Amino acid sequence: MKRICLTGAVVSLALAAPGAASAAESCPIKAARPAIAEWTGFYLGGHFGYAGGRSNWSANDGLSSVSGSTGLFSAYDAFKGTGSYLFGVQGGYNLMLPSRFVVGFEADLSAPNTMAGEQTVTSLSGGTANYRDTVLGMGTARGRLGYAFDHWLLYVTGGFAWSYDRLERTQLAGPPLVGSAAIGTVDTALTWRLGWVAGIGAEIPVAPHWTAKAEFLASEFGDHHKSLAASAEQLNSSLSVQRVQVGLNYRLGPDPTHTDFAVKGIAPAETDNFAVHGQTTIVTQYALPFRAPYAGQNSLSPNQVRETFDADLFVGFRPWDGGEIWINPEIDQGFGLNGTFGVAGFPSAEAYKVGSTYPYARIPRAFLRQTIDLGGDVQKVESGPMQFAGSQTSDRLVLTVGKFSVVDIFDSNKYAHDPRGDFLNWTLVNTGAFDYAADAWAFTYGAAAEWYTGPWTFRAGVFDGPVTPNSTNLDPAFGQFQMVGEVERRYEVMGQPGKIAVTGYLTRARMGNFQDAVNLANLTGAAPDLSLVRTYTSKLGIAGNIEQQIIPGVGLFARAGYTPGRLEAYAFTDADATLAGGASISGKFWNRPNDTLGIAGIRNTISAPHQAYFATGGYSALIGDGQLPHPGAEKIMEIYYTLPIAAWTLGFDYQFIDNPAYNRDRGPVSVVATRLHAQF
Repeated sequence: MKRICLTGAVVSLALAAPGAASAAESCPIKAARPAIAEWTGFYLGGHFGYAGGRSNWSANDGLSSVSGSTGLFSAYDAFKGTGSYLFGVQGGYNLMLPSRFVVGFEADLSAPNTMAGEQTVTSLSGGTANYRDTVLGMGTARGRLGYAFDHWLLYVTGGFAWSYDRLERTQLAGPPLVGSAAIGTVDTALTWRLGWVAGIGAEIPVAPHWTAKAEFLASEFGDHHKSLAASAEQLNSSLSVQRVQVGLNYRLGPDPTHTDFAVKGIAPAETDNFAVHGQTTIVTQYALPFRAPYAGQNSLSPNQVRETFDADLFVGFRPWDGGEIWINPEIDQGFGLNGTFGVAGFPSAEAYKVGSTYPYARIPRAFLRQTIDLGGDVQKVESGPMQFAGSQTSDRLVLTVGKFSVVDIFDSNKYAHDPRGDFLNWTLVNTGAFDYAADAWAFTYGAAAEWYTGPWTFRAGVFDGPVTPNSTNLDPAFGQFQMVGEVERRYEVMGQPGKIAVTGYLTRARMGNFQDAVNLANLTGAAPDLSLVRTYTSKLGIAGNIEQQIIPGVGLFARAGYTPGRLEAYAFTDADATLAGGASISGKFWNRPNDTLGIAGIRNTISAPHQAYFATGGYSALIGDGQLPHPGAEKIMEIYYTLPIAAWTLGFDYQFIDNPAYNRDRGPVSVVATRLHAQF
C-alpha cells in the first residue's frame, strides 16, 4: 500500500501525538510555505515623519535683485516642542496580481510642526530685508508599484505633489536711496505649489486589518512667482522637500460597503506587545450677542463663531512585563472664542492657549509607565487610549516618566474630566484653582508615582514649568518646577461606588505679585504689568474633588479649590477660589442607553489684590477688560447632551456665563456648541 505523507497543519498535529517522531523519521517532510499576505483592497491610515528641504529664491524690484537659498530642516526642540516633523493621514487602494506584483494608488495630507527657512539680505534699492518661506501644509497623489513577498511588501511610488506656503518679506532697514517699504513693513503672500514626488517604501502586517510602513519621499516644486505690494518686488522661488516617515494603515478590504466600518468605525490594533488607538474631535462654539459697554485687549466679544479640530494617534509598545511606552502624535487647528481670551472659566477645554488657522503637528505625550503588582485581587484592565489590555493587582505601584499632562494622573473625575466626551468648561474638566504646571497646550515633562493599597491611593509627582507664565516654552534647566501630591479614598455608600481625592501643589517659579504690580503702576503712572515685577517665589494651592454614583446610570460630582491669590496664574487660569458640582445621567432612563445628559454649575472668584490689578488696567494671560469698576464672582452653568450617530458621537452644549472675567458690567453670555467625536 502506498504511504501518503501529510504536510502543513496536519503534520503539526501529528508531531504533537505519541509516536510522531518515528513517523517523521520514515516520511520526509517538506517545510510548509508561509501564507502570502493579501494586499488587495482599500485602506486608510496615518503617518508620522521628519522632513527637510531647501527653498531657493530671488527678488527683483526693477532696480536691483537679490537671491538666496535657505534650509527648511529644524531639529527637534524638546522644551519648545518644535521641529520639522509632520503628522498626517493617507488613503488608497491596492490590487495584488497573481504574479505577486501589487499596483495601487495613494493620496496623503501632511501637517508640519515648523518647516520654515529664512535669510536676511541687503540690496542697494531694497535695503535690508528678511525673506522667509514657511510650508503650512503638503500632500501627494501617487501611484504605487510593489512586489509582495510572503509577509511584506516592497514598493516604489511616484506622482504629483503639492504644498501650501507662506512667503514673507520683512523690511529691517531702509535703503541708501528712498524706498517704498517702511521699516517694519511685512509683505505676505500665500501660494500653492505643484510638483512631483518619488520614493520607496516597505509595508508589513502587524495586527488584524493593520499594516505598518516606512518610506522615503522626495518632492520637487518648480519656480513660483509672486508680486509683493509694499516692496514692489517680484519674488521667484522653488522648493524641494525630502521626508522619512513611518505609518499605519487600516485595511478596509476590497469592498468597504460590505463591512461594518461605516457603523462601527476603525477597530484598534492590539497585540500582546503593540497597540494603536486614535481619536478626532471637532468643536464649534458660538457666543451670542451680549451687553458689552466697554472692552479691553483680552475681552470676550459678542456674536462670534470659532471652531477647533484635533486628531490623535496613541501608539503603544510593551517592552517588558508591566512596562508600557506610549507616543501620542497630534494635529491641532482652530481657535477658541477670542483666541482663548475673555473668561477665566473658559468655555472650551478643546481650545488651547495657542491657536492656528492651519493644521500643525504636535507631540503632546511620550512617556514610559511601569506597573509593579504588589498583591491583592486581580483586576481586569480594558484596552484603550494609552492603556494595554491585561490584568493588575489591586495593590500596585505605578511609575510614569516622560512628557504628559499633570491632569492625566491628578485631579481626575469619572463624570467631569474629558472635554471630548463630557463637559467642555475648563473649570469643570479640572479644578479652577489647580494651577498645574504645563506649556500652553497643557503638557509638560515630569515623573509621577502612584501607590494603590486597599481603598487608598497616594500620588506624588514633580513637573517642569514654563519659562514664563502661560508660555509655550518649558524651562530646559528645570529651575522652575512644581511638586504635586494627592490622596484618594474609594468607598461605597449603600452599595454604590464613590471616591474623594485631595490634591495639593507647590510651584517654585518666577511669577508676578498683583500688589507689587499695582504699587509700581502707582509710582510710574503706567498700567500695571506683571512681567515687570516677576521674582522667583513659591505658590501654594489645594484642590479636591468627589464623585458618587447614586444608582447605575446616575452620578454626582463636585470640585473645590483655593490658592491665596497673591500671584499670577502660572500655567492654568485666573481662579483663586472655585466651587463646582453637577450630575451625569445615562439616557437609559428614556430608552436611549448610549446617550448622556450632563448638567453642572461653577462659581469662580479672585482675591482683592487680583481684582485691584484688573481695576487699574492690568491684563493677565487670559482676561482683562482694561478696567474693573464692578467686580463679581464668575458664575457659569453648563448643560450637555451626547448621542451616538454610527461610529461618531454628536454632542450639544450650552453654557450661561454671568460676570465674564469677574466683570458685572459685561454679559451675561450664552455660548452654544456642537461637538463631533470619534475614537477607536
